Amino acid sequence: MTRAELKSAAKEQINGNVGKYLVMMLIIFAINAACGFIPVIGPIISFVIMPAFALSLVNFFIKLTKNEEVAIGDVFSGFNKTGRALLMNIFVSIFTFLWSLLLVIPGIIKAYAYSMSYYILAENPELTANQCITRSKEMMQGHKWDLFVLDLSFFWWYLLVLITFGLAAIYVAPYRSAAVANFYNSIKGDEIVSDAQPVVEA
Repeated sequence: MTRAELKSAAKEQINGNVGKYLVMMLIIFAINAACGFIPVIGPIISFVIMPAFALSLVNFFIKLTKNEEVAIGDVFSGFNKTGRALLMNIFVSIFTFLWSLLLVIPGIIKAYAYSMSYYILAENPELTANQCITRSKEMMQGHKWDLFVLDLSFFWWYLLVLITFGLAAIYVAPYRSAAVANFYNSIKGDEIVSDAQPVVEA
C-alpha cells in the first residue's frame, strides 16, 4: 500500500476508538504515576510493567487494523508476555545505544530495524525476545526508509501537537500508531481492513 493509503486506512480505523485509546493512556499514566510514590520498588515496578503496556497498545492497534473489536481492557492484554516484553525492551535499548556510540545515524537506522519487534511478539507468543528482534531486522530490510518517510509525513501533525501544548496528541498519537500498524501488516503481506478511500496525505 502507498503511504497515503496507510494513513487513510488509519483515519478510518481510529474513528470512534480515540476515546478508548485516551482512557487506556490515562490508566497507564495513573499506574506509572502511582509507582512513583512507592519508595525504592516503585521505579522497578514501573520499569518492569511499561514494556507490557507498550505491547498492550500494539495489540490494540493490530486489532484495529484487522477490524476486530477493541476494548479499554486491552490495556492489560500484553501482561501475559511481561517477561519477554521487558527482556526485548532491554535488548533493543542496549543494541540501539551501542550503535549510537558509533554515530547518531547508525543508532537511528538500528532503531528502525528493531521497530517491528513488539508487533512480532504480539502475533507470535511462542517466540523469544531475541527471535522477535531478529525477525524485525529481517522484515525491515529494504523498508527502514519507508517507515522513516511515513514518520516524516506526520511532521505537520507533530507541529500541531507542539503548538497546542500536547492537546492534539489525543488524535495524532492513535492516528500515527494505526498507520504504523498498517505499515507492519503491509510489509508482512496481510490485508489491511478499512472502508477508507485513498485521499491526499495529511
